[in-house]
Amino acid sequence: MSFVKACALADVPEEGAFAVEIEDTPVAVARIGGEVFALRDVCSHAEVALSEGEVYDHTIECWLHGSCFDLRTGKPTNPPATQPVPTYRVKIEGDDVYVSLKES
Repeated sequence: MSFVKACALADVPEEGAFAVEIEDTPVAVARIGGEVFALRDVCSHAEVALSEGEVYDHTIECWLHGSCFDLRTGKPTNPPATQPVPTYRVKIEGDDVYVSLKES
C-alpha cells in the first residue's frame, strides 16, 4: 500500500480538519482526541467541502445542511446525507501525516 505525504501534523487543528489534495483527490485530514483520520473532502449530499465543517464526537459535520459523517467509517450519522464518503488509511511518521488513497 502506498502512502503519500498529505501535510504536516501541525497543519491539522486539534478538533478540526485541514483540506489537502492528493493525486487530484480532495481529502479532509481531521484530528480529534489525538487520532488522525482522512476522508474524501466532498459531502455525498451537497458536494461541498467537509473540511470546512466542525469536527466532534468522531464525526465531521457538513457546514451546508448539517449532515454528519463518522470519521472512522465515512458513513452518514444523520440526514440529509444517505451515502457514505470514502475513508483512507493514515499513518504518522515524525511530524508528517501520510495518507493512502486506497479506500480503507
